[in-house]
Amino acid sequence: MNLNNLLGKILGTSKLEFDEIHVEGEVIDEIINIAKESHPNEFIALLEGKVKDRILKITGLIFLPTDVSNESAVMQVFMEPLSTNSIGSVHSHPGPSASPSDADLHFFSKKGLFHMIIAEPYTRDSIRTYDSWGNIIDYKII
Repeated sequence: MNLNNLLGKILGTSKLEFDEIHVEGEVIDEIINIAKESHPNEFIALLEGKVKDRILKITGLIFLPTDVSNESAVMQVFMEPLSTNSIGSVHSHPGPSASPSDADLHFFSKKGLFHMIIAEPYTRDSIRTYDSWGNIIDYKII
């Protein structure tokens, strides 16, 4: 592995290619519980995971300091340790729409490959998932 590839892996900037996305059921349950507990405020976290055998597998959440309200959630991403396996983000919308806002789309483009928004009533069915450009993508709960 050359130096550029090694730095890309360490810093999470290398191009990762995958055909499927798997999210652990425990992670989904944790997202639902946190969204319900945070209501009426939003919550935000990073998604932890890695690509192996062309499958992006989400295995946990990474919490950083945030400023939240019922209209927004702002994460202090500059405080993320380099050693995390951050692969995207998840946040809640305290309302029925899981569509990304312009601010969400800007964040998606800067931070990761896979993003989740969970809206009221905070169930598995109210989660929508997006790529870095805001396109809806599919995933499997495992």
